[in-house]
Amino acid sequence: MAITLATVATTPYEGQKPGTSGLRKKVKVFTQKNYTENFVQCILDANGAALTGSTLVVGGDGRFFCREACELIVRICAANGVSRILAGQNGILSTPAVSSLIRRHKALGGIVLTASHNPGGPENDFGIKFNCENGGPAPDAFTNKIYALSGEIKEYKIAEGLAIDVSKVGVNNYEVAGKPFVVEVIDSVADYVLLMKEIFDFDKLKDFVSGKSRGGQPLKMRIDAMNGVTGSYVQEIFVNCLGASKDGVVHTTPLPDFGGLHPDPNLTYAKDLVDAVRSGDYDIGAAFDGDGDRNMIIGRNAFFVTPSDSLAVIAHYLECIPYFKKNGVTGLARSMPTASAVDLVAKALNKELFEVPTGWKYFGNLMDAGRLCLCGEESFGTGSDHIREKDGIWAVLAWFSVMQHTGKSVEDICVEHWKRYGRNYFTRYDYEECDLAPCNEMMDTLEKTITDPAFVGKDFSAGGKTYKVKLGDNFSYNDPIDKSVSTKQGLRIVFTDGSRVVMRLSGTGSSGATVRLYIDSYERENVLGQAADMLKPLIDIALQISKLPQYTGRNAPTVIT
Repeated sequence: MAITLATVATTPYEGQKPGTSGLRKKVKVFTQKNYTENFVQCILDANGAALTGSTLVVGGDGRFFCREACELIVRICAANGVSRILAGQNGILSTPAVSSLIRRHKALGGIVLTASHNPGGPENDFGIKFNCENGGPAPDAFTNKIYALSGEIKEYKIAEGLAIDVSKVGVNNYEVAGKPFVVEVIDSVADYVLLMKEIFDFDKLKDFVSGKSRGGQPLKMRIDAMNGVTGSYVQEIFVNCLGASKDGVVHTTPLPDFGGLHPDPNLTYAKDLVDAVRSGDYDIGAAFDGDGDRNMIIGRNAFFVTPSDSLAVIAHYLECIPYFKKNGVTGLARSMPTASAVDLVAKALNKELFEVPTGWKYFGNLMDAGRLCLCGEESFGTGSDHIREKDGIWAVLAWFSVMQHTGKSVEDICVEHWKRYGRNYFTRYDYEECDLAPCNEMMDTLEKTITDPAFVGKDFSAGGKTYKVKLGDNFSYNDPIDKSVSTKQGLRIVFTDGSRVVMRLSGTGSSGATVRLYIDSYERENVLGQAADMLKPLIDIALQISKLPQYTGRNAPTVIT
């Protein structure tokens, strides 16, 4: 069948506004007539003249509708002047792999098909986001442009008759409107594995995993891919490259519905992993989300490492990783809601520390300017400047490197860290799919309360502890590189002892409102307490100040992490 270019009339859909990580909706929304086509056309149009003759990367987490969307996007790109597409086999690429490919091949960007940690399947979620030429998520200015275009779109372009089978690795050459168009279907794993070998000492890690450098005792691990995109990466890196037992990796087949699992690596949704490590003989457990950018680390007996502590520990030991030993350590950063454990490491190392809004895109400018090499978010994201996304498998390899370097267990590494720096007890309460109107009212009322000058200096007591308010605000961020300003990034109460309460509405849900409440309590001496006991007074105070139960009608969160 001959390839012909078609211009298809369409009308706008309301609500195609990308959140912190793209547009996420139910599958049934994306499969409406012209819905996906509209949004993809707007992504391409937002690139302007740079699109003509460009290279784009396309792939996603393998969830329901991923492959069909990938093949559709190829046909739309062909009709819009793109000259080359790098597509993951079967439409599958982890989000970190997309970032790596964009950077290695100097692509204009990448279209990533994922709803990240949201559940998959025909009745659940799908998502599309655009990553720019630096490999990172599109900044606010770009996503605002996409949204503006989505409200005005009248037509999209598509190459009809262009048949592409993304299940077969190989180079496919076409002629579209008299110009060459190349679709290269690539092995989803190869480029990323090469990058990891450039960062870490695989020979040393293989000796560590096999037990050669551990007195003959192999590292006992349970790595759970949660039937997400990381399955193939886990098999190649941990089993084939590092020699781990096949029994040490589970749920490694990517499935459109994640096998019924909720691919969010936390203590609630990765319960199978937690239970297995708690009852079994394992030195380390790890899990990843659907698209492979998030991670959870647990030690023997399911000792839980908070993402905030994980970031701080890796920061302290960065130079045991060859990449940082070679390139040096620059600045460190965290998202504003993340506990401030890494701040203490930055101070000790005399490095810059950046506090940014939630959303990985805010780290990109700092990395591109050479001022940031390691960063993290409390939402189980950790990464470095090797790419411009958070990276789950990278984080586990970093922990392997720290364990190999110190010869200590996960728990002993954390306890030693707390004794050196003090401990930030931290938790996050998620209240999912709440009614939006009362949540907006709650946030408005709370902002007025905490920004009233009379709020500063107030005392709040619970559980025998008293906290005095030092600061109350709606967090704003001034980007030191491009001088852009991001306002209203989360309500923040800071107390005089460094403890904090943060509340924000999430932009990553597919329906309703998700309220996130963050509690961060620093203790210099009492570092071995039970986290639930240590945090309860401040949690009670946060609920008292916010009146969250009254506004949401919820007596308990959906998820506690």
